[in-house]
Amino acid sequence: MAPICPSLAWSVWPTIFRLYAAAARTLPPAHASGPRSGCISAAVAHEDVIEHETTLIAMMAAGFGLAFLLGLAARRVGVPPLVGYLLAGIAVGPYTPGFVGNAEVADQFAEIGVILLMFGVGLHFSPRELLAVRKISLPGAVVQIFAATAMGVGLTLAWGWSWGAGLVFGLALSVASTVVLLRAFEERELLSSADGRIAIGWLIVEDLAMVLALVLLPALSGPLGGASGGPDEVGLLVALATTFAKLLAFLVLMFYVGRRAAPWLLIFVARTGSRELFTLSVLALSFGIAVGAATLFDVSFALGAFFAGVVISESHISRQAAADALPMQDAFAVLFFVSVGMLFDPAIVFEQPLHVLYVVLIVLLGKSIVALGIVLAFRYPLRTALIVAASPDFSPRTAEPAERPPSTWRGALGRR
Repeated sequence: MAPICPSLAWSVWPTIFRLYAAAARTLPPAHASGPRSGCISAAVAHEDVIEHETTLIAMMAAGFGLAFLLGLAARRVGVPPLVGYLLAGIAVGPYTPGFVGNAEVADQFAEIGVILLMFGVGLHFSPRELLAVRKISLPGAVVQIFAATAMGVGLTLAWGWSWGAGLVFGLALSVASTVVLLRAFEERELLSSADGRIAIGWLIVEDLAMVLALVLLPALSGPLGGASGGPDEVGLLVALATTFAKLLAFLVLMFYVGRRAAPWLLIFVARTGSRELFTLSVLALSFGIAVGAATLFDVSFALGAFFAGVVISESHISRQAAADALPMQDAFAVLFFVSVGMLFDPAIVFEQPLHVLYVVLIVLLGKSIVALGIVLAFRYPLRTALIVAASPDFSPRTAEPAERPPSTWRGALGRR
C-alpha cells in the first residue's frame, strides 16, 4: 500500500519537510521516483516557498541589524552614522563574502524611505518659499549641471570612452543625491533655514532636469554611439513635447487641485478623532501621489512625494502629518544607504585607484567650486555659498537606465 503523504507536516512539522527537501536534492534521479516521490516533490516546493517568503525578512534583519551596529560604531569614532549604513550595504552586497542580501528587495525598501523622506521635506516648504528661491536655484542648478557634465565627459574621453558613455556618466556626476543632502541638513538643523531652502530648491531643479535627460538619452543613443533604433527628429520632438506637457499637467494638478483636496482630506480624517486613520491617510496620500506621479506623469517617486508634502504644508495639520511619518521615514531611509552600499565593489579601489580619485575630485572640488562661484555671482553671502557648494554629491541611480560602458563604469558609478 502506498504510504500516506504527511500533510500535517506543512504546519506542524516543517523540519521533516526540510529533511525531505535535502534528501531530494542529494539523491540521484533514480531514487526520486516511486511512491514517495510526491511527498519529496512537495517538500522541495515547500522549501522553495519558505526561502522565497523569508527573503524579505532576512533582508530587513540583515539591513537593520548591520546598519545599527556599524552606524553605532561610526558614531563612536566621530564620523556620521551614514558611513556605517553604507558599510553595512557593502557587507551584505554581492562583492563581499558571507550573506548576500537581495538587491531588488533592498531597492524597494530604499524607495519607501525616499518617498517618506521627500514627503517630510515637502511639509517644510510652502509653495511661496519654493518660488522665492527660484531666481538662484533655477539658473544655478542648470549651470552646474552643464559644468559637471562637461567635466565628466572630458574625463571619460581621456579614458577612451565613447561620447554617449561619457554623457551619461557626466549627467550622473551632475546630480546630487537628495537623500544624502537632507540627512546632512537635518543633523545640522539647516533644513528650514534660508540656505537650506536654496539648496533644496537647487536639487528640485536638478530632479526636473533629469526627467528631461532620461527622455533624451534613449532618443540620442544612436548618434552618441550607443544602440540604434531611437526615434527620429520628429519622434524626439514629440517625446519632448509630451514630457513638458506631463510635467506642466502634474504641477498644475498639484498646485490647483492637490493644494485644496489633500489638506481637506486630512482635516476631514482628523475630525474623526482616530489617530490610526490619520496616520493611514498621511501614508495613503504620500505613497498614492508618488506612485500616481510616476505612473501617469513619468515623474520620479521622490519628486511626486515632495510635491505631495508641499501642497499639504500650508495646512495647520502639517506638523502632525510630519510627526506621524517621521518614525517610518528614519527607519526606511537607513535602508536607502544600505542599498547604495550594496552597489559598491571595493575591489575597484585597488584595481583602478586613479580613476576613482579623479571622480572624487570632480565631485568634491569641481562641482563645489562651480556652485560656490554661481552663488557668489548672485551676491549671496559667503556662508550661503559655502553651504550650497558643500551640498553636491554623486547620484549613481541616474545612470541606471543607460547601457553600461567599460569596466571602469562599475567602480566610478558604484553599480554592479
